[in-house]
Amino acid sequence: MRLKNIQETFHVSLESLFTKEEIDTFFFLLTEDYYGITRLKLALNVDMELVNSQPLIKALELLKDEKPIQYILGETEFFGFNFKVNEHVLIPRPETEELVDWIISCYSESYGSAKDRFRKESQQLKILDIGTGSGCIAVSLAKKIPNAKVYALDVSKQALEVAKQNAELNNVEVEFIEDNILSPMTEARRSKFDIIVSNPPYVRVQEKELMKPNVLENEPHLALFVEDDNPLLFYKAICEFAKINLKKDGKLFFEINEYLGNDMIQLLKSYNFKEIELKQDIFKKDRMIKGMLIS
Repeated sequence: MRLKNIQETFHVSLESLFTKEEIDTFFFLLTEDYYGITRLKLALNVDMELVNSQPLIKALELLKDEKPIQYILGETEFFGFNFKVNEHVLIPRPETEELVDWIISCYSESYGSAKDRFRKESQQLKILDIGTGSGCIAVSLAKKIPNAKVYALDVSKQALEVAKQNAELNNVEVEFIEDNILSPMTEARRSKFDIIVSNPPYVRVQEKELMKPNVLENEPHLALFVEDDNPLLFYKAICEFAKINLKKDGKLFFEINEYLGNDMIQLLKSYNFKEIELKQDIFKKDRMIKGMLIS
């Protein structure tokens, strides 16, 4: 069967769900992953045929059911690195890349002087990622801050299995901890941390109607949703944990619900965090916040 004909079938079958550009992107991601055929190769040989088109047809059926392309491929890119993903972990998003970039920028600023560079080299920076999921935050920080000792915690055993694969895939060492931050065990308290970061569940149940079906029907609800009457549940628990487990002048970073920026500022203040900064993402939404633990 000619690849061009299959591409036309993709457009006819998916035009009510996706834009033309999205459909082409899906098609070429699949042909390159399954057959090693790039967009350029097909452009140079428009009559190219496939002996076995079944993988593409199966992928098309999944796309018609609005299964995310990342889950179909079993991988995605985050911060320039490859990550495995499946239905047990959230698909890493661009706004989380911005959070990672913010942490790295703050780290660079904090260790700008010769004296601080010496301190950085002689004392290993300790970072904890709470609710690690695919491990995208922890692994990316381990790649970008080579001297750091990175820990990653999650309540889901299945998610941790994916995160461990991603640490191995990206050739970094991350210490993984299976634990529930709402009632943490002693293992997570073994070390004082310089940085604690988390992208916890923050979508309120009332916001489900705003979400696209491909997210709502495929990604793990455990990692997405929090009850309407207690939207800061995880943030409070993490602040409580950080108050005990951050070093003096340690920093706490969160990805947050865009509608709860002011609530998050007040929460951090109530736990004695200073130098609180609320930051918008590229879409001008209040998406990140950080604070420093003074005492």
